[in-house]
Amino acid sequence: KRCTTMADEEPKPLTYVPEVILKKRKNNEDWAIRRKLQLEQRVKKSKGDNFVIKKPEQFIREYRDKVIELYIIQLLLELDLIQMKHRVKRPRRAIGTPESKLLFIIRIQGKNDMHPKTRKILYSLRLRRIFSGVFVKANESIMQILQKVEPYVTYGYPNLKNVNDLIYKKGLAKVDKQRVPLTDNNMIEQVLGQYGIICIEDIVNEVANVGKHFREVTSFLCPFALNKPEKALQGKKKPYKNGGDAGNHEDHINDLINKMN
Repeated sequence: KRCTTMADEEPKPLTYVPEVILKKRKNNEDWAIRRKLQLEQRVKKSKGDNFVIKKPEQFIREYRDKVIELYIIQLLLELDLIQMKHRVKRPRRAIGTPESKLLFIIRIQGKNDMHPKTRKILYSLRLRRIFSGVFVKANESIMQILQKVEPYVTYGYPNLKNVNDLIYKKGLAKVDKQRVPLTDNNMIEQVLGQYGIICIEDIVNEVANVGKHFREVTSFLCPFALNKPEKALQGKKKPYKNGGDAGNHEDHINDLINKMN
């Protein structure tokens, strides 16, 4: 019997795979790898962003906290209104000697916990921003108004030097709804010339002496934008006479003006 050897066996032909199928397999493998990397990056990003699915109890708790916060704000606003009414009922002192007819009012508090009626009064005084100041004539009517908004303002009797310095350093005029520096006497004469006021010196004189055209001059002037004083104000709403910042500083207002001008 004859033995067979490997040499005697015929080689088997290799399995033929078309090139198109090979390319398709390669593309599928590449796509699977890219897809896996994308999913891994998405999971990593969601963990990095602290992505958390909130439970219903969490939504309820957050809603309850928001309601409580709004309720507290409403209580504070109502408290501000009640305190305003109490201040109006307090007895008032005399506003001062006839020689001190000029007042300078400075807003020293923002709008936190402020009732809309308080804000409306401050806006009527043209004190829309904190650390803004205006000149007004001291009389019974203005003192009643100031008593209503006392925690948010301080005021007193400015001297001639501070009137002069405020107008020269920070004076702006309202012309055609634009804020314009007081550098052109021609502009002053065009607006106030009919009242005999033709230059910045006339404006200083009219304000300091509360002249007969005081209202026209102060309407011409924009509210003064003052600097935030360093350590001069402590943010206290208590009256100045009780160690706070608010209320009547009388002649001591000049020290504060010097620090804010």
